[in-house]
Amino acid sequence: MADQYMFMIVEPDWDSDAYGDQPGQIAVEFPEFEVFERRVEELGARIVGGNALQHRKHGGTVRPGAEGRELEDAVWTDGASIESDEVITGFYLIEADDVEIAKQLAVMVPTGGHIEWRRVFDFV
Repeated sequence: MADQYMFMIVEPDWDSDAYGDQPGQIAVEFPEFEVFERRVEELGARIVGGNALQHRKHGGTVRPGAEGRELEDAVWTDGASIESDEVITGFYLIEADDVEIAKQLAVMVPTGGHIEWRRVFDFV
């Protein structure tokens, strides 16, 4: 049975707003993602999910409050963590037969930073 692996693309944030009304333009400007998707198939793995994430200004962080007051006492911050100039800009969820294939694919994910990858813990 194949395991699933999450590949998180960690790099400096990007100008997602520049593609707001032209999402198809991303494929034209970043053909390396199509190359990666072909390599996944060539190695016998499968892309289960994935996407680019909008610029950090379109999200934030939250620390839930104590039990029973998770929402009322939550602490909200605009944008991603200010501790780093790198954020998760996208992700792939890959299904692969073994960890060696997953490791090979993690190296091939296009990035201007690094990939954090993990095997998914299936608890369902």
